[in-house]
Amino acid sequence: MKELLRSTDPTIMAFAQALLQGEDIDCFQMDVNMSILEGGIGIFPRRLMVHENDHAAALIVMLDNEIDLGR
Repeated sequence: MKELLRSTDPTIMAFAQALLQGEDIDCFQMDVNMSILEGGIGIFPRRLMVHENDHAAALIVMLDNEIDLGR
């Protein structure tokens, strides 16, 4: 798995996941539980991970939709 996106905004994460699923690219959110524990104040970002083989295609999807990758 390789990190594609890092954000504290759950709406960006949901949108990015929907875009990737629309392109048949599997993805997984990491650090969701840590983000919930901190009470939603935005200290700990969530990470969206994709398979290494899909990373280039997923990156193109993010850039085409002008999603800030949080890096």
